[in-house]
Amino acid sequence: MDHIFHCLSTAQQKIGGKHRVSWVLPKEHTSHAPEGEWTNIDLDVTPPERQLWTSVSVVGYWISGILSVQSWSIGASILVIGLTWREAVWTIIVGSVVMAFVIAFNGAPGAYLRVPFPVWIRSSFGYHGAKFPVICRMISALFWHAIQTYSGSTAMTVMLTAIWPSYANIPNHLPESAGTTSQGLLSHLLFWCMQLPFLLVPPHRLKYFFILKALLATTAAVGTTIAVCIMAGGSGDIWSQQPTVSGSTRSWLIVSTITAQTSSWSTVGTNISDFTRYLKKPRSIYHQTIVFPLICFLVAFLGIVSASASKILYGEYVWDPLVLAGKWTSPGGRAAAIYCALAWMIAQIGVNVAANVISASNDLSSLFPKYLNIRRAAIICAVTGGWMMVPWKIITSAASLLNFMNSLAVFLAPIAGISIADYWVVKKRRVEVSELYDPHGRYAYRAGWNWRAVVAMLVAVGPVMPGLAANVNPSLYIGGAKYLGDLVWYYGFLSASLVYIGLSAR
Repeated sequence: MDHIFHCLSTAQQKIGGKHRVSWVLPKEHTSHAPEGEWTNIDLDVTPPERQLWTSVSVVGYWISGILSVQSWSIGASILVIGLTWREAVWTIIVGSVVMAFVIAFNGAPGAYLRVPFPVWIRSSFGYHGAKFPVICRMISALFWHAIQTYSGSTAMTVMLTAIWPSYANIPNHLPESAGTTSQGLLSHLLFWCMQLPFLLVPPHRLKYFFILKALLATTAAVGTTIAVCIMAGGSGDIWSQQPTVSGSTRSWLIVSTITAQTSSWSTVGTNISDFTRYLKKPRSIYHQTIVFPLICFLVAFLGIVSASASKILYGEYVWDPLVLAGKWTSPGGRAAAIYCALAWMIAQIGVNVAANVISASNDLSSLFPKYLNIRRAAIICAVTGGWMMVPWKIITSAASLLNFMNSLAVFLAPIAGISIADYWVVKKRRVEVSELYDPHGRYAYRAGWNWRAVVAMLVAVGPVMPGLAANVNPSLYIGGAKYLGDLVWYYGFLSASLVYIGLSAR
């Protein structure tokens, strides 16, 4: 790709005459990169004028990141497999508490060193070896950006249908093989255009957006729950449900759901330094240990209560808040549907900004710093995730691909474990920031790779590869390896961090 950018720049310079346009970014003076090494301000140490986030910003960020259609519906995946609401609540709490501490401790390098994830991870993987965790994180972010964008377009359909009921009757001119309809494609285009400007705002200026999104999404979520319970005359009978599984099957289901709740946040947990670098006070990272699990619990609990009440109203459990809003057809109901759909659209944009596009943009700009800053990279990510990856196909016809994306915890959990072990145990928080920018410095190790991190990754990833293969092809028999798959995040995190600490001991 570096060669592609160079060819584009050369061609434009030849045909541009006096108004030549170049892909090459202006070479900026940076605080730590040695002469001759190309970097840009988005990869440099965060200057004081960009350290604008407060504890309130952290709360707004997590409400923005967690309050989404997917988090609302998470109880469904637990109750449908035969567990009760009590087990659903406890698995959500346990899984999110574990991830909260991972997020806090893995966010420390960003908060104290003021560097983004692609730069910090060089400390453990090496200057060139860091490209591997960066690419893993970027691929995950792009796929989830595609999925979240599609969810936002669904909310757009609900809102426009509530405003103009005839919108539901737009004729379809696309073949069934397209995986979407003309109406769906139009909604996707409208939502994508609505979302794009938010993706181009510098991260340090987004704190007010996160607060606004938190207010809108919270009122919509709470209002939906109250409205459904009032219409149903109560919260339903889900509280008296009994588990439909027992014995070891039930035990392993509980283990796997705890793992699923933890690993579902592996993407943000891996590169949280991309955001903690903007904190005014580094100690604000520890507030996340309380804020994160509390919000996860409240959002999922609202979804469970609403689903229970919906059974009385519609004869079935409705887990998706957009499906609920789509059933409100009275004049007052349509007004409520418009507000809720708009709030969930903002929620999906917030998730994409907080968890996906900024992260992928940082990753991409770190790979090609001469040509891409975070804004250019955001445009590439928006086009790639929103269109080139055909998100409606991912959602509607590629269950095995979604299973594969969920299994990226196979790689992300060990990366997070190595990162935390490196900062807190091996380096004991003593890191030479300037060396992180030097390809021949202390963190170059051997040929730019730290063999200890490579071995730790192999130990963590190797034994769980059969589970990854089974996720892609469910018909594949892997025997007892499926039980290790139920512990994939915990095994990967613990084994990688312990092996890395052991190999780094002197």
